[in-house]
Amino acid sequence: MNDQSTTKAITLAAIGDLHVNEESHNRYRALFEEMAGKADVVALCGDLTNFGKTSEAEILAEDMRHCGVPIVGVLGNHDYECGQPGKVAEILHQAGMKILDEQAAVIADVGFAGVKGFIGGFGRGELGAFGEEAIKVFVDESRNEARKLENALRSLRTERCVAILHYSPIPETIEGEPPEIFPFLGSSRLANAIDRFDNVKMAIHGHAHRGSFKGATPRGVPVYNCAQFVVQAETGKPYALFQI
Repeated sequence: MNDQSTTKAITLAAIGDLHVNEESHNRYRALFEEMAGKADVVALCGDLTNFGKTSEAEILAEDMRHCGVPIVGVLGNHDYECGQPGKVAEILHQAGMKILDEQAAVIADVGFAGVKGFIGGFGRGELGAFGEEAIKVFVDESRNEARKLENALRSLRTERCVAILHYSPIPETIEGEPPEIFPFLGSSRLANAIDRFDNVKMAIHGHAHRGSFKGATPRGVPVYNCAQFVVQAETGKPYALFQI
């Protein structure tokens, strides 16, 4: 890898929570074209469909085909609602999206790793695997998502990496949501995975529609809430642009 390739900045456009439904024909076509005109890569932070229907995924896929740059991203909890996330992922993959989850991707010498993530809480309020079997299963799901993220990040050898999530890894970017639901919006386990790697330059997520735009992991990695509703309030556009 030569010095020029490792130092050249790329522009990332990030958006989450599109919530495409069966009435959303052509809703995001112009937006994908616009993002492609301003960025080298587009990142999608989950909740791409409203109910996880294949019909919704097909509508989004048609709009995604108008994006002239690589698309990477993850699914969100809404994309699981109908119990067929694999089919949703396959439809979006065929339209050009790299679904990260188990595998990372490298584009223009920048590594991208991502998972949906899961709930569980933050810091001292993080739920532990103690007591009933149902609690242990719940916590194991949270741990597994963090484990997948860590493994994907470890597989990358690039000097710059981006972590893409749906659920938040920190409480700062969900501030604005009711405090009572903070444990259902993310988990510190995701931040712990991110902070194991010095080459992670930023993390992005969605999910918290009324959250805050920017925070940082305990180690200081910038984290951005790219739910389109949050970004719109911050920048006047439903997507955020980042130089990496």
